[in-house]
Amino acid sequence: MKQYKFILSGGGTGGHIYPAIAIANELKSRFPDAEFLFVGAQDKMEMQKVPQAGYKIKGLWISGIQRRLTFDNSLFPLKLLASLLKSRTIIREFKPDVVIGTGGFASGPLLQVAAIAGIPTVIQEQNSYPGITNKWLSKKANKICVAYENLERFFPKNKMILTGNPVRQDLIDIQSKRAEAIQFFNLDSNKKTLLVLGGSLGARRVNQLIEKELKNLLSQNVQVIWQCGKLYFEDYKKYNEGDVQVMAFIEKMDLVYAAADIVISRAGASSVSELCIVGKPVIFIPSPNVAEDHQTKNAQAIVDRKGAIMLKESELDSQFGLVFEALLKDQGKQNQLCENIEQLAKPEATKQIVDEIVKLIK
Repeated sequence: MKQYKFILSGGGTGGHIYPAIAIANELKSRFPDAEFLFVGAQDKMEMQKVPQAGYKIKGLWISGIQRRLTFDNSLFPLKLLASLLKSRTIIREFKPDVVIGTGGFASGPLLQVAAIAGIPTVIQEQNSYPGITNKWLSKKANKICVAYENLERFFPKNKMILTGNPVRQDLIDIQSKRAEAIQFFNLDSNKKTLLVLGGSLGARRVNQLIEKELKNLLSQNVQVIWQCGKLYFEDYKKYNEGDVQVMAFIEKMDLVYAAADIVISRAGASSVSELCIVGKPVIFIPSPNVAEDHQTKNAQAIVDRKGAIMLKESELDSQFGLVFEALLKDQGKQNQLCENIEQLAKPEATKQIVDEIVKLIK
């Protein structure tokens, strides 16, 4: 049997890295002898996270275009050229059978070079509003795996397959892990647990909100697991006592979801897909600082199906206390949100994406 070789590229945020790792893990389970190489941006978090997951990675000197005039922007043409040349060397030496991109700047030059070399390429778009890199690559890609419907205005219809987003397989059936989770995080099973997720780097406005509301939350017999992000851990670790656990990053996501009764989260595509699978009551606070405001669009897609609550940052000061307290007291509403969000889950996404990749190599 032929030994296959796969290159995966995606990064900048956890939302691009974890789908790539999930796809690699599924490919590895089907082709145990296959060789894998990841390509990322050389100073971004994928350079740590990918080796932790057990894969080799090479870095490109690339970053995005800032919306304002900066020194980095003036370097962009040089970085792009350097990345295209290095991508060409990587492709020529590794000789992949397929190249898979999950978004982020590093996947741009790499997939472009692969397509020119005649190597099949697959892109996986997590958002309801695609990023610049994937829109640019879609013209030459063989297949485009998407998580939302109605993306024909961005991508060629004949290449699109609606698969959903790849998520960690350990998130499927977390119900059975609740007792283990409560023990692992040393929680009180008689109190409701609020899980606050600010994304891998953190969310300043969400952190400010929790700091302001902490006393009020604790007075309602709530215990808090607060993932504040590595950029903010030093500012908020002082609250780490009693019924509050402050963390920069959570390794055991399956257990933390199993322990949670209510979740407050940003609405990045990967987070939204995970929350559909775990089926918990969610209050989304979309980040307004992302391209095309796609977090608001991601959250709105769930809210439209009565699967979550959304609060915009501008509404937090006036609305949060009322909305949270109403949800906490209304078990019927919590159950309804859980049921509705679970209807939107696509637990087979990773397998479906890999099925499409396999068709290209057979």
